[in-house]
Amino acid sequence: MRDEIGQYAKGLRANVRVLANTAATAEILPIRLAPWLAVRPQVDVELRERQSTEIARSISAGFAEIGILSSAVETGSLVLRPFAIDRLVIVAAREHPLSQRPRIRFADALEYHFISLVGGALQDHIDAQAAKLGTKLKKRIALRSFDGICRMAGEGVGIGLVPETAARRYKRATQIGILPFQDAWATRRLSICVRSEKEPTPLALDLFQHLAAKEQSEDR
Repeated sequence: MRDEIGQYAKGLRANVRVLANTAATAEILPIRLAPWLAVRPQVDVELRERQSTEIARSISAGFAEIGILSSAVETGSLVLRPFAIDRLVIVAAREHPLSQRPRIRFADALEYHFISLVGGALQDHIDAQAAKLGTKLKKRIALRSFDGICRMAGEGVGIGLVPETAARRYKRATQIGILPFQDAWATRRLSICVRSEKEPTPLALDLFQHLAAKEQSEDR
């Protein structure tokens, strides 16, 4: 620990490895990480997007220091702290038939064509939920951003499935309707985890505590 702190103080670069699911990577971490990184110019964060089950395995095996995953997955002996609530919603053009409903089940949305993500942990999760119902999403096009999905949905190209935070951010610019899900799997409590609070490097532990404390301050 003294060696690492000494190297950091001398201006040598340090690195923290973080694995996170799609919602955390795209929607939450940029805001949460920015103030922490801004005052640590010699620190780099290696951020990789993964599914929650893979994150739990990787953190347990020591392949990364910090993970952000759904609390619904098996985490064994990992140390968990609350991170955020991730709610998925349907976005569709305001004149779309679905936009007139107060809520919807995922099974009822599957009759419509989707604007999906180009791979990634979230899209894999959504595809897996469709597979559990014995079907597949009818995909018109796959895009790389929630912004693109919301814009196409607003134009009536199809419907999209995105985090509620993204849908609300783009609602005014795209004129989309936002439709909550009835399915329990669409609302996930995200946790931040480490293998042990005694194992991470001082910088990784500091980041872990910063992100955990941030969630607690937002809940108050």
